[in-house]
Amino acid sequence: MTDIKSMTQEELQRLLKDLGQPAFRARQVFRWLHRGVRSFDEMTDLSKALREKLGESCFITSPQVERRQESALDGTIKYLWRLMDGNCIETVLMRYHHGNTVCVSSQVGCRMGCAFCASTLGGKVRDLRPSEILDQVLFTQLDAGAPISNIVLMGIGEPLDNWDNVMRFLTLVNHPDGLNIGMRHISLSTCGLVNQIDKLADLGLQLTLSVSLHAPDDETRSRLMPVNRSVGVARLMESCRRYFQRTGRRISYEYAMIDGVNDTPEQADLLASLLKGMPGHVNLIPLNHVEESPLKPSRHVQEFQKRLERQGITVTVRRRLGSDIDASCGQLRRKAMGAPGGQ
Repeated sequence: MTDIKSMTQEELQRLLKDLGQPAFRARQVFRWLHRGVRSFDEMTDLSKALREKLGESCFITSPQVERRQESALDGTIKYLWRLMDGNCIETVLMRYHHGNTVCVSSQVGCRMGCAFCASTLGGKVRDLRPSEILDQVLFTQLDAGAPISNIVLMGIGEPLDNWDNVMRFLTLVNHPDGLNIGMRHISLSTCGLVNQIDKLADLGLQLTLSVSLHAPDDETRSRLMPVNRSVGVARLMESCRRYFQRTGRRISYEYAMIDGVNDTPEQADLLASLLKGMPGHVNLIPLNHVEESPLKPSRHVQEFQKRLERQGITVTVRRRLGSDIDASCGQLRRKAMGAPGGQ
């Protein structure tokens, strides 16, 4: 069976041509899929015979809401979606004055092993299909009744570890006959897969790249992020420099503030020297509680911020949205609800 929602409009044209259909049918099917239909029967401008033919060879991904939690503090909504194979992922809708942002997952679980993140507990089960990433945007929008204007690939999983499916998702969500969300309204977060960052730079997409840095030195970063043991901070920063040179897009450096680990004045100075002359900004993230982690939130966020700013670094401190429902950065986790490979 073919995952029809993961197909581009050009691929749909070829599929429908093989079924003896004119090219314009592809646009009709594509638009139905990107409105969030759950079955071919909902495609009312297609003949019953065609709908039956499509149903014989294709399926439409359709997640179910397993749990919906809304923050009493700021209206953030966290969804636990049950996928068609029984696995579950989390998605977060955040409301800002400039529009609604959805934080989507790219994998069921994660294999990167970052010490401060709940998403990696239990490891990676599988990659999400392009359709399953897209569904998080479509069905969050439909359920919440809130039009989505911005997307951040910062949920469960490492997006660049699911390269082909994430790139296809970007093509689909950007399509004018679909959700038509522009690349400048999309942010992609990576723990620092340098070869993939270089590949992304070659594509020249105008999305915003967020690099999870979290420490300016190899010893600390390798302790927090196992990926650093094979990459190293110097090589990562070289890749970031190339990315800016090729795309002209400023990079956001994510930095979770952890008490007694990465929040010293010396580390602020080292971070400033790393970023000197590189357009971009640092996004300081007050560490959010993860029950299984011994790491604690830093008590020195403001001092760290001021020390960076005195050295010419642009710094923001991330707002803690949805903290009362464990929907903040680093708190999303895989919940398989008894599915194969679950916890």
